[in-house]
Amino acid sequence: MTAAVLTRFGGPEVLELHHDWPRPRPQKNQVLVKVSAAAVNNTDIWTRQGAYGLPEDPAAQAGWLGTFDFPRIQGGDIVGVVALVGAGVTGDLMGRRVLVDPALYGSEDDNASPVGYLGSEADGGFAQFVAVDASHAHDVQDSPLSDEQLACLPVAFGTAIGMLERAQVQGGETVLVTGASGGVGLALVQLAAARGARVLAITSGSKEDAVLANGAARVFNRDSPDIHAEIAAASPAGLDVVADIAGGPGVSALMPLLRDNGRWVIAGAVAGPVIEFDLRRLYLHNVQLIGSSMHTRVHFQRLVELARRGDVRPQVSSTFALTEIAEAQTEFSARRHIGKIVILPR
Repeated sequence: MTAAVLTRFGGPEVLELHHDWPRPRPQKNQVLVKVSAAAVNNTDIWTRQGAYGLPEDPAAQAGWLGTFDFPRIQGGDIVGVVALVGAGVTGDLMGRRVLVDPALYGSEDDNASPVGYLGSEADGGFAQFVAVDASHAHDVQDSPLSDEQLACLPVAFGTAIGMLERAQVQGGETVLVTGASGGVGLALVQLAAARGARVLAITSGSKEDAVLANGAARVFNRDSPDIHAEIAAASPAGLDVVADIAGGPGVSALMPLLRDNGRWVIAGAVAGPVIEFDLRRLYLHNVQLIGSSMHTRVHFQRLVELARRGDVRPQVSSTFALTEIAEAQTEFSARRHIGKIVILPR
């Protein structure tokens, strides 16, 4: 089969395209999925670069869990058709279109957090076929969404729904979303607005209309010198929640805008992973700082139900062939896109 294989940490050049890579065989309780679409995420870039650091050395090259095994096929966003089932799996899924939960969980508890993910600790979807646990292959045969749209969901919308669930976002609350034009950002805007929250969003000025169209009440230009005063004026009672995928200096700058007992949930650090802020802003105001990595089985099942009904509107920015994986990741890193960049292995 054709596969994009990560051979070492580095730039796009370390992705090797192989047309004779061994097709995986489904093991017990697994299914083989013929991949129809897979999307690009920050995790693919950071994993390729080894950008996760180590506790004792934040600048060290490492995978999400530290050590990393090469070669690896990346790609956590996977939609496709079940082509083969392994021992212990009924034939009900054969030939069905499925959306794959990319998380590898630490236990059988439905509320367990991920301890790995496809494309990092196991091979993912940047290939023509992938073997996954049958319990992770969710039937979306009758979803009105296209394969390209469905491929936008697992990591970005899964991360977003996990953030909103962990922060217990409710209708009527004011939620600030950082990095609002990317895959996770747009998902946060959509899902928070669907809960009845008033969504404020930070993005670049050129992407304001797209963020508003996805449900934001107000959009703020991240390059504005008065952005903090503008957000404060738009939320005079204080922010209830900040849903942050940027990190960096914005954490210390925006933390004072949270009301007492507010929640700051973070699932990314594109603006910088190592920060400094005044801890007094945290404990004197009973602010909760919540780390959120992906989703639980319960969160993902809720996302699947939304997908089956067509109650989400994932935005596809562009598509690339699998043979153009290096170009796709380069385009993703340029951050000119709105929504998701999708890979088509066929």
